[in-house]
Amino acid sequence: MAAVFGVQVNRRNMLSSLQPPTTREVSTLSDDVTGRPEDLTAPEVRRGDGFAVFQTALEALPFAVLAASEDGTIVFANRPGGELFATTAAELTGQSIAALLPDWSLEDHAAFFASGGSLPATASRTLDGQRKDGVLVPLDAAFSIIADGRTRYVVVALTDITERLNLEARLAAATHEHLGFQRLVSDIAARFGNVEPDALNDTIDDSARQLGEALQLDRVALWRWRTGEATIAVAHRWERRPSGHAEPLFIAALPYITSRIQNNEACWFTTLEDIPDGIDRHTFRQHGIRSMAVVPLARPQATSGNRSALVFCSTSVEVPWAPAVIERLRLVAAVMGQAVISAHEHESLQRALAEVRQLRERPERASPRRDERVPQLSNIIVAESPAMKQVLAQIAQVTATPATVLLLGETGTGKEVMAETIHDLSPRHSRPMVRVSCAAIPTALIESELFGRERGAYTGALSRQIGRFEAANQSTLFLDEIGELPAEVQVKLLRVLQERVIERLGSTQSVKVDVRIIAATNRDLEKAVEDKTFREDLFYRLNVFPIVVPPLRERVEDIPGLVWAFIDEFSRNFGKEIASISKESMQDLQRYQWPGNVRELRNVIERAVIISTGTELVVPAPRPPARMPQAAMTLTALEIEHIRSVLESTHWRVRGAGGAAQRLGLKPTTLESRMAKLGIVRKKTP
Repeated sequence: MAAVFGVQVNRRNMLSSLQPPTTREVSTLSDDVTGRPEDLTAPEVRRGDGFAVFQTALEALPFAVLAASEDGTIVFANRPGGELFATTAAELTGQSIAALLPDWSLEDHAAFFASGGSLPATASRTLDGQRKDGVLVPLDAAFSIIADGRTRYVVVALTDITERLNLEARLAAATHEHLGFQRLVSDIAARFGNVEPDALNDTIDDSARQLGEALQLDRVALWRWRTGEATIAVAHRWERRPSGHAEPLFIAALPYITSRIQNNEACWFTTLEDIPDGIDRHTFRQHGIRSMAVVPLARPQATSGNRSALVFCSTSVEVPWAPAVIERLRLVAAVMGQAVISAHEHESLQRALAEVRQLRERPERASPRRDERVPQLSNIIVAESPAMKQVLAQIAQVTATPATVLLLGETGTGKEVMAETIHDLSPRHSRPMVRVSCAAIPTALIESELFGRERGAYTGALSRQIGRFEAANQSTLFLDEIGELPAEVQVKLLRVLQERVIERLGSTQSVKVDVRIIAATNRDLEKAVEDKTFREDLFYRLNVFPIVVPPLRERVEDIPGLVWAFIDEFSRNFGKEIASISKESMQDLQRYQWPGNVRELRNVIERAVIISTGTELVVPAPRPPARMPQAAMTLTALEIEHIRSVLESTHWRVRGAGGAAQRLGLKPTTLESRMAKLGIVRKKTP
C-alpha cells in the first residue's frame, strides 16, 4: 500500500503545482491512503505505518492541509498549513479546528463527520481562516474523511485566495469605475451645457463633490486669481472631511503650478518628487498634499486677465493619474469654463439691457425732480431695434476679453459711447479709459502724445512726459478717428500692438505696457488700404473684432428712447419741466433720415427744449438738405444705399433666381456676410 500511495502522491504533486486541490482530489487521496473498505480490517494495517506514510505524503504537498479528529482537535498540520496561519505546524497541533476556521463550527464538523463526508453543501466552500495575529484570510477549503485503521479523520485542504479575490475586485472595480466615471463626466458636461446663470455656483459645487467621491479624493477646488494679485482665491471647495478653514495660497509659493495654468496647460503628479520646482514641493508638504491634478478652465476666461483652474487633491494616498482620467477632467474644465464665460456675458448683457429698459418710450411721464440724477450721454445706449440688439450682443461677447475692437460707422452714430460701454463692462473698468482723437492732434505732436517724450527730445521739450499708452497701462486706450493717423506713426503703433512695448521720443529704453485697444473710424479702411494711405498690416491688427454701429435711420425703433434720454438731460440743465412730447413731433422725428445720426438728434432736442414754453415738448420737424451731394457720401454709405435699394426691389429675397445676390453678381453667402458687416437689416413693418 505504501508503494501505491507513493506513486499517487507523486502524481498529486505534479497536479498541485498547476492548480489548487478540489474535493474530489482530496477524496481520491484519502482512498489511496486507506485502500478498500476490506483493507481497513486487515491485521497488517496498523495506525503507525499508515499514518506515518500519510504524514510524509501531506508534508510534500504545496498547499495547506489540516487533519482533525472527531471532536475537532487538530492532530496534524503540514508545513504550508503553519505558514498559512502565521505560525508553525507544531503549534497548530492540539488546537480546535473551529478556532482556526471561524466559519466552520464544531456542529458543522460533527455533522460532516457523521455523514461520512457526504454533505455536498460543506464538502467544498469558501471561508475565512484566522491567523495567529488575528488577521482573517479568505480561503478555499476542501473537506474529506480518511481512515487509518478503524480511526477516521477530517482532512481539510486550504488555499489562500487573497490574491485572486483582490484581482477580481480590482478588475470589477476598474470596469465599473471606468464606465461609471465616463457616465458621470457625460452627465456633468450635459448639466453645464444647459445650466442657468443663477444655478451655476450650485452646479459647480455639486460637480466638485461628485468628482471627488468618484475618484476617492480628499479635496476638489476651483482656484481663481487676477493678474497682479498675490493670492489665489478658492472660489469653490469640496472636502471629504471638512476642516472648517483653509490656509491662503500665495502665487509666489507655487511658481511651477501657476506658470502652467497661465500657459493653459494641465499638470499632475503622483508624488511630490514628480514636481520639478522645489518651492512648489515645499508648499504642498506644508498643506499636507501628496498627489494633485490641476486643469485650467477654458482659455477665454484666462485671456481676460483672470486665471481659473480645477484642482484635485489627495492628502491620504498617492494617486496614479491615468491619461483617460486627465482627458475627462479636461472636458469637465472646458465645459465649466464655457459656462462661467456665458454667465459673465449674460450678466453684463443684463446690466446693459437694464439701463435700456429705463429709457423706453413713455407716452406721458412726470418731469424728473431736481434731486434726481440725469444720465449723461456717455451712459445712454438704447437698443430696441434689431440692429442695436446685435451690436449689444457683440459687445457682450468681447467685453471679458482683452481683444482689440474696431468700431466702424458714420459720424455721430455713438462709437465713443460703445467704446465706453466695452470698457465699463470689462475687467479693466476700475481704471479710467484714456481717449485720443487722432485727427485733433497736430501731426508733429501725435507721436509724443501717444508714446511720451524725454526731456530735450526736441526744442521746447523742457520736461519728461509720459504718453497716452503709459497713462492707459492696465486700462483701455480709445483711438478715435484712427484712419487719420499719419503713416510714420502707423508703423510705431503696429509695433506696440505686436510687442506691447513703447519707446518714448528721445529715448532708447523700452517700456512694457498692458493696454487694451479700441479704435474707431468713419472711414472705409479697406479702401484706404487699397489707396496705400493706411497700412495693410496695421488694419489686420486692428480688425480683430469689428463692430459696425448702424446709422440712426436704420434703427428707427430706438428714436423714442433716445429722445426721452435727451429730454431728461436738457430739461435738468435748463431748469425746464417737460412731461410729454407731441405725437406728431415723435412721428416726424422717426420719419426723418438723420444724416448727422444721434449727434444731430441730440442737437435738435436741445434746441427744442431751449425754446419750449410748456410741459409738452413740440419739436419742429427737421428739414433735410435740398440735395445731398453724392461726393459728400462715403464709399461705405454708397454701398449701403445700393445694396439696400436692390434688397428692397427684391422684397429682401437674397437667394434664388432674381434674388439680390444674383442681381449684384455676388454669392449669397458673400452678400449675407457683407450685409452683416455693414449692419444692413430689414426694418420692421408697423
